Amino acid sequence: MTVAKCRLCAAVLTETFVDLGMSPLCESYLPADRLDSAETFYPLHVRICSQCLLVQLPAYVTGEEIFSDYAYFSSYSDSWVAHARRYADTMVETLGLGPDSLVTEVASNDGYLLQHFVNRGIPVLGVEPAGNVAEVARDRGIRTEVRFLGASTGVELADRYGRADLVAANNVYAHVPDLIGFTAGLAALVKPTGLVTCEFPHLLRLIERRQYDTIYHEHYQYLTLRTAQRALGTAGLIVIDVDELSSHGGSLRVHARPAAAAGEPSGNVKSVLDAEAEAGLHTVVGHLGFADAVFDIKRDLLDFLLTARAQGRRVVGYGAPGKGNTLLNHCAIRADLLEYTVDRSPHKQGLFLPGTHIPIHAPERIAEDRPDYVLVLPWNLRTEISAQLAYVRHWGGRLVFPIPTLEVV
Repeated sequence: MTVAKCRLCAAVLTETFVDLGMSPLCESYLPADRLDSAETFYPLHVRICSQCLLVQLPAYVTGEEIFSDYAYFSSYSDSWVAHARRYADTMVETLGLGPDSLVTEVASNDGYLLQHFVNRGIPVLGVEPAGNVAEVARDRGIRTEVRFLGASTGVELADRYGRADLVAANNVYAHVPDLIGFTAGLAALVKPTGLVTCEFPHLLRLIERRQYDTIYHEHYQYLTLRTAQRALGTAGLIVIDVDELSSHGGSLRVHARPAAAAGEPSGNVKSVLDAEAEAGLHTVVGHLGFADAVFDIKRDLLDFLLTARAQGRRVVGYGAPGKGNTLLNHCAIRADLLEYTVDRSPHKQGLFLPGTHIPIHAPERIAEDRPDYVLVLPWNLRTEISAQLAYVRHWGGRLVFPIPTLEVV
């Protein structure tokens, strides 16, 4: 048996945060001709380090296996693109960015963020490991390197393109198995007086709002501000400020600078650290008990679906996000309880969800079929999706949100 060690401090991992059993890779959507082939399932057994408190999933699957060809395109979420535009506007104003500046984004996806800087005449560099996604960004005129970031990659790219005034890492810091090497890459990319920002789901909110479906193999670690501080500190990056965001069910945007330019941290840093301590997240014991909340969500969702089926009611899904696949596989939900789901991304339409083999259609299918219930899988986009599905009420249909508690609206 392999002994799992902490990727931040190398201590042996002996404590369980939550064990969700076995699940396939959440973005490994299947074409019809592969439905009768074997699928590989991996453990979703999340540990907590008793030394540094990093909550983490051992790297059962390498980043290259998951991210080299990727099914997630950021631009299909209108609210996420708007979030990126607001961030760009704030950074341009705060940092005084202009034609002589450089903005580098790591995990730049399809250019959803960097397009806003390009539109203002600011030079950019995208670093994106998925070649299929990077090609979309390049077609938009966004300079993009297809690379995985590590210590040596960061040095190489900085030598070639220069060090950046701003390095953005949105929803990637949780996605890297080599946390120390990736952080060294961030430090190599930024100017000595520059700024690094990292956005990631906040473990405090994950626990508080019972968001267990955000646990999947792409998310190698689940961060608090305290553990993020420790990780960034391995490369001499000091957290100077933090913003609490509503995105992805509750996220942090951490601002860090190289130590020589850091200065004193803002009051926001102390406030978030105090909130984490009050919730018990600065101790191992404070992380325990999450499994009970997970069971409650599973029970309530299955009760609802089984009752709907017994009553002859039709239930379909909306969205095909990675989090939805964790939820559906953990609850053993198949097409007998959820007929199909729909997704705006044409890259997913016509495929089937991993593990459950639930078919994915275009959103128009819902209006054609008029189901009784629509189970919203990307619940983090509740406001946006509720507006998109407002027409469901015309035939008496209702929306179902499974997290943090089952809600039929």
